[in-house]
Amino acid sequence: MTLQEMIFRLNEYWAAQGCAILQPYDMEVGAGTMHPATTLRVLGPEAWNVAYVQPSRRPADGRYTRNPQRSQRYYQYQVIMKPSPENIVDLYMGSLDHLGFDTSKNDVRLVEDDWESQAAGASGVGWEVWVNGAEITQFTFFQQMGGIECNPVCAEITYGPERLCLMLNQGKSFWEDLQWNDTTSYRDVDWQLEMQDNVYNFEVASTSMLFKLFEMYEEESKRTIETSVFWDAEQGIMTTSPLSAAEEWPREGGPRGLVYPALDLALKCSHVFNVLDARGAVGVTERAAYINRIRARIRACCLKHVEQFKTPELSKA
Repeated sequence: MTLQEMIFRLNEYWAAQGCAILQPYDMEVGAGTMHPATTLRVLGPEAWNVAYVQPSRRPADGRYTRNPQRSQRYYQYQVIMKPSPENIVDLYMGSLDHLGFDTSKNDVRLVEDDWESQAAGASGVGWEVWVNGAEITQFTFFQQMGGIECNPVCAEITYGPERLCLMLNQGKSFWEDLQWNDTTSYRDVDWQLEMQDNVYNFEVASTSMLFKLFEMYEEESKRTIETSVFWDAEQGIMTTSPLSAAEEWPREGGPRGLVYPALDLALKCSHVFNVLDARGAVGVTERAAYINRIRARIRACCLKHVEQFKTPELSKA
């Protein structure tokens, strides 16, 4: 099976379970969890069922393509179901069967592995899914995002498409054994990008510039989330001008704030920090401080997002 066909089958399967098939977010993110479709939409009472592929960047994980199953840029296939269905584990097993992987004839194990993202202020309980001795999926029931309680609890399933595809084809290396489709290999698509990004992340990136960028993105994210916005009832639009503002904020207006632009800037902070980390420019003590600063920016966005629901969780936050 090719990677392209596998993703097509996952889309087909989860669409049949009621998930909207979204597109990747157009920002550098470290995981599918950082897509706003997860970071923001797991909060609040609304039902939310989506699936999408997300290219993910973790600069420090690069190995100049010398490691057959590790790279600084790779793909995740993310499924979010809120509220979590009672049969979510069965649905997941069904997805493996849909790929042609007979779960009744293979060693499928759920290994307890509670999950946490310090930068996102997120945590949950769940498992790693191991098949025939290899990890292919992270299964999490979100309890918090941005330090805010998730109510209802939602299920997150994160597949590692490259590893799963290798397993289905009994391959060993992303760079030698993985086909994108029948005529194009994974190496054809990603090898040059991976090699060049490794050189940039480890050898070339200007640390002085990156430190400045972090400060700029952080300050702009803070300024953006604190910007007052109003609803122009006549035009039916959000605006920073209080003229002609409606007395009541309409439900379709969403959160009363610039949550998405502020989150974009927080994600830029996160990526800049990750490159600095790859360059070895951040000490142990500094590292914790930078993560706290990123978390504060993401939390501010989450708090503004949930204001529209007026939930008890907001008063506890």
